[in-house]
Amino acid sequence: MLALAGLGAHGAAIADDIKLNQLGFLPGAAKVAVVPDGVARDFAVVEADSGKVVFHGALGPATSSPDSGDTVRLASFAPLNTPGKYLLRVTGLPDSSPFEISPSAYQAVSAAALKAFYFNRASTALDARYAGIYARAAGHPDTQVLIHASAASATRPAGTVIASPKGWYDAGDYNKYIVNSGIATYTLLVAYEDFPAFFQQQDLNIPESGNGRPDILNEVWWNLEWMLTMQDPADGGVYHKLTNLHFDGIVMPNQATQPRYVVQKTTAAALDFSAVMATASRVYAPFDKALSARMLTAAQSAWRWAQAHPREYYQQPKDVSTGEYGDKDVSDEFAWAAAELYITTGDDAYYQAMRAPEQATSVPSWGEVRGLAWMSLARHRKQLSAAADQRLITNRVEVLAQQLADGWKKSPYGIPMQTRDFDWGSSGLALNQAMVLLHGYRLTGKRDYLDAAQAGLDYVLGRNAVETSFVTGYGARSTQHPHHRPSQADGIAAPVPGFLAGGPQPGQQDAQHCPKPYPSRLPAKSYLDHECSYASNEVAINWNAPLVYVAAGLQVLTPR
Repeated sequence: MLALAGLGAHGAAIADDIKLNQLGFLPGAAKVAVVPDGVARDFAVVEADSGKVVFHGALGPATSSPDSGDTVRLASFAPLNTPGKYLLRVTGLPDSSPFEISPSAYQAVSAAALKAFYFNRASTALDARYAGIYARAAGHPDTQVLIHASAASATRPAGTVIASPKGWYDAGDYNKYIVNSGIATYTLLVAYEDFPAFFQQQDLNIPESGNGRPDILNEVWWNLEWMLTMQDPADGGVYHKLTNLHFDGIVMPNQATQPRYVVQKTTAAALDFSAVMATASRVYAPFDKALSARMLTAAQSAWRWAQAHPREYYQQPKDVSTGEYGDKDVSDEFAWAAAELYITTGDDAYYQAMRAPEQATSVPSWGEVRGLAWMSLARHRKQLSAAADQRLITNRVEVLAQQLADGWKKSPYGIPMQTRDFDWGSSGLALNQAMVLLHGYRLTGKRDYLDAAQAGLDYVLGRNAVETSFVTGYGARSTQHPHHRPSQADGIAAPVPGFLAGGPQPGQQDAQHCPKPYPSRLPAKSYLDHECSYASNEVAINWNAPLVYVAAGLQVLTPR
């Protein structure tokens, strides 16, 4: 019945709604809304308070969208750059959600997306001074973690107790995974590398604020400390995850008391760890030389272990049922780790080990990280040795950015996403696409790349077929019921703010477990704002990290 009624995540009719970025736009940004096709051929932008018309424009041509099953027109109002609060108005349709044009449009959402990592800290209480109403007791001290049989070694037999505290809970559950921590931590580190002035001015109000380091590096350090404990000092190998044997129930962290284990050393974990520690070594060097050296040593040790164990793929033990992050092709992880070690050390042997001509590129995800190598090389291209092929580096990034921009131009919704992109974590994928596009823009100055990146942020903030801002606490119609244990168990109606929900994907793997049906099976509408929906409404650190990056990048790079 929900599908037949055309109802959205909040139970309101959306078929005839105008869809746009519900936060708004920077004055110099591209500004686009999606308008259902009807009798109107033009639109107006009006002041939200007075109703005064401040912009008038023609709607674009009608285009059918097979992903959402509707026919739409685009309304572009880029020339409107006067700060204020507005509505978009089309005859015969309800007015759009309110939006702002502001020179600080994305500062708050970038900070909230970053503070979400603080809210997902393990092994610590969240004090009301920093967490407000979301204060909670400490959970998972992880000072008495057991070596699982799959991770046993001569120096650490099964049952050995180690300490592995801190880190971030990975997603809606309470476990910690090196592979997903890898891409999430890297993305935050390079956000600082690319936009240091932006983050140096940011105050997150976390316990470490004001200690002389930018808060983004304070937050990342909480996770790096944990990651360092996941390396076996005897051989340099890295445990794949720290986990319960089974997922916790819907409880607060302090109520989750299952025994905790580190599980199996894997090649993917070692290489992701190596790449992140090499990156962190150069980022933290201006603040702490000894710490920088420690992380580089750890990175090189993990690299050597991976070279000696090139096919140690994760195999879920029979007594473990938590997330796998399994990967049986680690050629991309080898390339990424080699690239980061090369950039940090300047040792040409690492560039040769990358085998750069063989490496294609793609939009990054936890399981495909080649794109991270190319973006890092592009970022540092002016400092690289003669061994690096400058033309190849530029080409790899620009070709991918152009492919995404081509898709953006053809999309009925004016977004880079294509049908295949409505997969698990589609919101995070949209933002990783935007991150690639911002790299392309920084390399070439092509305005199309910046505008296509803007469209990616617009998508997650409401310009989508379910007219929902997938960022909790941001937008007139934002995700209310994420699959996130603290948000579900804390007794507070509003979810913890700043988290990015996974977004539409037609797999609907949780449908049989949910008391409510999905509104549609169409790829762009297959989203259920319910706590049961781990397939479309879970949160995860690897999705939040590109939200931090893209919001900051657009704030910095968009011409004033």
